[in-house]
Amino acid sequence: MISDLYVSSKSDRPPLRVGLLLDTPVLAAALAGIVVDIQRSDFARIELVVYNGSANSVVSPPESGSRLATLWRVARDSNRRADLGWALYTKADQRFSRVEEDPLAGVDCTPLLEGVEVMRVEPITKRFVHRFPDDALDVIRAKRLDVLLRFGFNILRGGILTAAKYGVWSFHHGDNDYYRGGPAHFWEMHEHNPLSGAMLQILTEELDGGRVLVKGLFATESGMSLRRNRVQPYWGSAHFVMAKLWELHRFGWEHVEARALVPTTYLGRRKIYRRPENLEIARWAVPQILSRAGRRVWRAATGMEEPRHWRIAIRMNSSHYLWEEAQPDMRGFQWIESPNDRFYADPFLIAHEGKHWVFFEEYRYSEERGVIACAELTEEGAIGSPPVALDTGKHASYPYIFRDGDSIYMIPETMQQEAVSLYRCVRFPDKWEIQAELFRGPAVDTSVWTQDGLWWFFVTLVERRGGAIGLYLFFSESLTGKWQYHPSNPISLDVRNARGAGAIQHRGGRLIRPSQDGSKRYGYAVNFREITQITPERYEERPLVTVRPSWHPSLLAMHTYNRLGNFEIIDGLTRGRSKIRNI
Repeated sequence: MISDLYVSSKSDRPPLRVGLLLDTPVLAAALAGIVVDIQRSDFARIELVVYNGSANSVVSPPESGSRLATLWRVARDSNRRADLGWALYTKADQRFSRVEEDPLAGVDCTPLLEGVEVMRVEPITKRFVHRFPDDALDVIRAKRLDVLLRFGFNILRGGILTAAKYGVWSFHHGDNDYYRGGPAHFWEMHEHNPLSGAMLQILTEELDGGRVLVKGLFATESGMSLRRNRVQPYWGSAHFVMAKLWELHRFGWEHVEARALVPTTYLGRRKIYRRPENLEIARWAVPQILSRAGRRVWRAATGMEEPRHWRIAIRMNSSHYLWEEAQPDMRGFQWIESPNDRFYADPFLIAHEGKHWVFFEEYRYSEERGVIACAELTEEGAIGSPPVALDTGKHASYPYIFRDGDSIYMIPETMQQEAVSLYRCVRFPDKWEIQAELFRGPAVDTSVWTQDGLWWFFVTLVERRGGAIGLYLFFSESLTGKWQYHPSNPISLDVRNARGAGAIQHRGGRLIRPSQDGSKRYGYAVNFREITQITPERYEERPLVTVRPSWHPSLLAMHTYNRLGNFEIIDGLTRGRSKIRNI
């Protein structure tokens, strides 16, 4: 898990004192994991648990009777009639959507909190707002807490917001630039927004207007399941708390404060989002249900799934670089066909003994895994029958190949082995040996280069239940040396640019980072971003241009770009395996 990065601090500062604001000891699974991480860390301690004394104080008796009686009660109650559509939708979602590890599933944290001081507070309640009595505030302040984590209570106002040195930290599930209110992550699907956000903020008196410490943007789940759409934002943001506590302890409050997000103008379609009305549910759900039914009928009639097939294309002698054009000219790419039992993707280029070679993922459908294949490029941009260059025994892709002196190295993506491994070529192009294990953990698409006497490593870390969500930068004094964590990490928590899309490009003294846009689908488009500053202390980049698959009528996605000499190479996703037309 990404939180493994944040359980140990080398700082000699005193341990952080953390308090929890809870309704009950039963927490959502994603929040329970945070409690586990704090307790296993060597720099933070949970010193106080504050329970909401009004939580679950009124329990409605269970309703009895037949379904007809239940319908009659709903018909007579205007509030229940208004929520009927939402109730039916959530019940169907619970029944039919499959979620292996629900981030909202309840976990009893009583054993985790054993020995921690506990107090119970009856909040002063006005509608949805909770304020703490003065005597309770005195007790909390006396604990000299650094941070209070709000995992319970309602909207907080008043003195509790300043009862800890660095405030009350709370999650907001939704991008607060567009969504304030709730239900969390429903309206993103309803409005066909490709992004679903999550953030950690310091609460203020303004509703959903707290100071944002960190925000992540995830791909909205296709379809209409709220349970599935919540999986990545909840699990993928769970490490935010540990990351910021670690930064606070390691680098100090000034560092954390300087990295807080700058407030922006609210751009949501509604001032406050609320639970959808019956008609809103119907207008959104019915067309999707009919569309899904149509697809099921088509599959039943044809016995087929609509195929998806990746392939690579080569262009020669282009005088322009894609990132230098506001609207890149993509004409002239020649598509390379693969056998129907496999696809080609993730192409990388290298020169060797006066010849140009392409290394790429060869994914075999029957084995459901990829190997690294290679081929020599002719002057016409063609390749022969590609032999296997590297077969790790498990899935491998993204063969980042590069030269250091007289040696050739490759760092393939081997996430199934939960390691970033450096391979050295001992016989070109098809014999490789592991030189070193550079990083231990689930990671994808490592990119590497050397500059100013240091080696730099971009890697996208994977949260097992939250996807490939964070781009991180490390550096080392040697290729096989110990990686050092860059203080600007994470470089990106945005699904539109957090994953590598090819080798770092050097052009006229500029460094260009290709990245994948995975918002609309996996590997949807390629972004180019210029690295404007990079030192062991600072990192900055700026966006340049995005190349979307719409430039070709057959493409659904493209997620790799590389260039070497006169050759440019890309990949693309199509609906079928038939030959694709060159343009």
